[in-house]
Order: sequence, then C-alpha cells, then structure tokens
Amino acid sequence: MATIHELHKKLVNKEISAVELTKAVIAHKAQVEPTVHAYLSDSHERALATAKAVDEAIAKGEAISPLAGIPGALKDNICVKGETTTCASKMLEHFVPPYNASVVERLDANQSVILGKLNMDEFAMGGSTENSALAKTVNPWNNDCVPGGSSGGSAAAVSSGSAIWALGSDTGGSIRQPASFCGVVGLKPTYGNVSRYGLIAFASSLDQIGPVTRDVTDAALVLNAISGHDAKDSTSIPGDRVDYTKALVNDVTKLKIGVPKEFFGDGLNSDVRKAMDEAIETYKKLGAEIVEVSLPNSKYALSAYYIIALAEASSNLARYDGVSYGMRVPADNLVDMSTKTRTEGFGQEVQRRILLGTYVLSSGYYDAYYLKALKVRRLIKNEFDEAFSKVDVLLTPTAPNTAYKFGEKLNDPLAMYLEDICTVPANLAGIPGISIPAGMSSNNLPIGLQLLCPAMGEETLLRAAFTFEQARPDCQLVAPIGEVSL
Repeated sequence: MATIHELHKKLVNKEISAVELTKAVIAHKAQVEPTVHAYLSDSHERALATAKAVDEAIAKGEAISPLAGIPGALKDNICVKGETTTCASKMLEHFVPPYNASVVERLDANQSVILGKLNMDEFAMGGSTENSALAKTVNPWNNDCVPGGSSGGSAAAVSSGSAIWALGSDTGGSIRQPASFCGVVGLKPTYGNVSRYGLIAFASSLDQIGPVTRDVTDAALVLNAISGHDAKDSTSIPGDRVDYTKALVNDVTKLKIGVPKEFFGDGLNSDVRKAMDEAIETYKKLGAEIVEVSLPNSKYALSAYYIIALAEASSNLARYDGVSYGMRVPADNLVDMSTKTRTEGFGQEVQRRILLGTYVLSSGYYDAYYLKALKVRRLIKNEFDEAFSKVDVLLTPTAPNTAYKFGEKLNDPLAMYLEDICTVPANLAGIPGISIPAGMSSNNLPIGLQLLCPAMGEETLLRAAFTFEQARPDCQLVAPIGEVSL
C-alpha cells in the first residue's frame, strides 16, 4: 500500500523520481477510472510540471516537503485558479475560478502534485454521491454500492489508488462517512483550523475541509500542510502552526476513552457493533481506560443539523440566479430568467434542501424552527464539553451501516439522512473527528471507527487513531484494485 510517508522516503533516497511516480499513478488511474469514475476533470500537465520541479529540487540537494511530488486530488468544490470547479452541478458546469482556495495555495507551497478534481454530491448535498449531476462514482470494494458522500469521489480515488491523498469537505460527515464506506482514513478538523476561503459554501457554520488518506500518518502530514490561521477567513482560528506528526505516538496508557451509549442503540448494523466491541477491547488491552458516557441530546442532533444546514444552504445558494456567474437560461424578464436557471441548474436534492431551508427561515417559522435548532446546537455543544471534562476521546461508529447499494435510499431522503446520525453532532459542536478502518463486514465491505476530541484536540485524536492502527494491522485495508505498481 503506497502511502505519502513511504513514497517521500523513496523520493528523497532517489529510488523513484517524482515524474515516474506521477506517471505511475496516472497510468493506474487510467486503468481504474473507467470503472470507478472518481474524477470530474484532470490536470495532468500541471501535475507533471510540478513533479519535474520537485525532481530538480532533489537533484540540487534541496530539502523537500513531505507532500512534495506526491500525487493527490481535490473535491470539486475547492477552487483552483484557471481550472473548472463544478460542485458536480449543471449550475457551475463551466465555472472557472479567478483565484485559488487557501488550501490550494498551501499545497502549491508544498509542491504537492494535484491530478484533478473529484466527484461529489451536488453542492455537497447528499451521503452517497448519487446526487452528482455529472458522473456516477462507485465503491471500489463493490461496484454495486455507493462510495458514500458527499466526498465520495475523494474516498473512492484514494481507495482505488488513483490518488495517494485527497481533500474533501465535511458538513455533517461528508469526509468521515465515505472514508468509512471505502476503507480509508478521513479527518474532519476543528471548525476554523483549516481555512474555508475558496471552498464553495453549502452551510458556512458547518463546512470544514479535511484530508482523506490511506493511513493516519498521511492524515497528519496533509493536515500539517493545510491547517493554520488564514486572514482571508474570518472564522479561522489564530495561533501558531502545529506539527501533527509529533502526536503520532504509539501509546494510549493514560487515555480515557468515552463510549456514548446513545450511539450504540437500535438500528446499528450487527457487523458494525461487533467491530466497535472489538475496537473497545483493543483499546482496553492497550491500557486505555474505557468509560461509558451519555449524550442525551444527541438524539436531537439530526433534526437540528438539517434545519441549520438547509437554512444556510438556502441563503448561500441564493447567489446562483443567472446574473453574476454560472449557468443562465435566457428568458423575457429577470424573474423568469432566474426561475428557469435555478430550476434547470439545480438537481432534485438541492432544490429540496433550498425549499426546506427557505421554509424554516420564513416569517412565522424562523422562531419555531431555526432559532430552536440553534438552541439545541448549544445544548449539544455543552454536552460534549461535559463529556470531555471526564474523558479525552469519544469512540463511536462512523456510520450505522456499511455501504449500501445504488438506489436503495435515493427515493427515501429521510432514510439517507439517518445515515448521518453518528457524524453530524461533531459538526454542530465544531469538534474534530476521524474515521479509521475497523475491519470488514460479513459481506466484505469496510467498517469505520469514529474518534472525537475537544476543539483543537487533533493531536490527541491522531495519537488515539495511530495507536489503534499500529495495534490492528488487519484493519489497514487495500481495495482489490487499489495497489499502484511503481
């Protein structure tokens, strides 16, 4: 299994060149993409130019960053100057940003090789990537199953080996849930730890960019590159940069790990429950103290999340009216033009969420729904704070089920929304969470383990995840098509 840290050593030792590595991943991508369809666009020419520059730096004896020359890709809601950024929507199918997202600027400063843009649910709205208007991405473990969403392209690319790392965005689990479904690592940082400048918004108070990688060490390396204060983002947290690789210590002997009983109730798949029980036993054997905790208001998290997220989506997507940029459908007057543009430009799920969001913000319902949801959000945050006064880490399933088949939940939005039940509380509270592989189900699909920590507690989070990974090499999964020949 090729990882960032392993490939970095090969580059520094001149066992392989960055150009050779990039060409090898592009060749592998050509083999798997006709089946997986993780990508919406390619930037191979730019990628090879960056790889060449890295090889020249190595030849001169210059030190290179751990991400230099390592091929990755970006979810297609992250702006790259001069390259199409679609949000997997007809509305932005031909939109070319005039600027880079801050995370792209930081990746460029690290000489990261970016192979292209990845598929997603339209405007990041969905949990299966079935809502993409532009492509159908499959799960590399089973082509009849969804890869998860909304960052399904990111997880599928890393799982299938067509990218060594990827960036996704997480609004209510959109990095962690597809990582769970595809058997890779997905990290949602603390809200404000990674700049959102240049991320096309779904729900601004919930969205967070984060890495999808093959192991925990790689997640720390990508987080090192993209995290830190950014003056362009008013919600960015000030403070010194952190080297997250220093947290990769194989030791949890003094760690208290909380198990919230509300996350282990009815509706949890039996294979998932078994994997969680085994994970808890693993931590016990490693010397961690396991403590049962309660988060009683978490049962309201899903309702509060969908009120807040959809209200913010309604506001954020109001800008797509056919006037300034994006798709425009001609009409005789401004109102008809805007109506036709939004009707044809947005898919069914996006329209559903805009309508619901507009409803909860409307006069007479604002107090009854939106303000009440904000109060519930505060209660959930307070409960997490109380739990973290007793424990260092919380352990839960990432998702109640493994990947499901295409079409299984598409006509039942509520059933799909319920798949987010384990992940949305972290977004409401603004805390970091990570999904790591925890084994396979009886039908040979990956299962994800979720760990949560207090805000800016990524170091503890990575330590706990890394220790589990080292103790359970059987859980380090490689999809049948995921091995790149170097």
